[in-house]
Amino acid sequence: MTLAAVTCLTALAGLTGCRGETSRETPIVPIRNMYFQPRYNMQNESEFFEDKRTMRAPIEGTVAKEEEVDSRVAKGRTEDDSSYVAVIPNEMIARHGGMEGLVKRGQDRFNIYCTPCHDKTGAGDGMIIKHGMLKPPSFHQDRLRHAPDGQIFATISNGVRNMPAYAPQIPVDDRWAIVSYVRALQLSQAPIASETKP
Repeated sequence: MTLAAVTCLTALAGLTGCRGETSRETPIVPIRNMYFQPRYNMQNESEFFEDKRTMRAPIEGTVAKEEEVDSRVAKGRTEDDSSYVAVIPNEMIARHGGMEGLVKRGQDRFNIYCTPCHDKTGAGDGMIIKHGMLKPPSFHQDRLRHAPDGQIFATISNGVRNMPAYAPQIPVDDRWAIVSYVRALQLSQAPIASETKP
């Protein structure tokens, strides 16, 4: 037998021993302090902090880097929180280099997050209907055509009925971009006004 054949047979014999069976023996962990790190569980008491809380509150007067402070942009509400903003804030349009950039980004995000339920036209005939879910409302009904942009933004953010909240998954800028694309869909599917004869 040649050396190559012996090496191959040895390798095959070694691989047959690696069948992935479970073992009752404790695992070998060479660096134990990496395996058992000291940590706090949520809602537990802490002896380290003076207030005894493990979950730390944000430092007073600080704002997270990605947090929007303007309620018109962050919540889609007016500054006095009395109603929804009527149109997309100008800051959002400027951040995307104009309305064209905003709508383009909105189309991209809409196709990812919204089409499974609302389909590509916004009629509410997405693939979830085929799997037994309830049909969402069409964006082309009069009620939604006349809804303020802030209300659509808040619905995307907070969810409604069967629709989950998308604020954790979709950043603020992208939610406003989706609103702009929903408006573009509504315009593209608008009924054509009939001409009046003289």
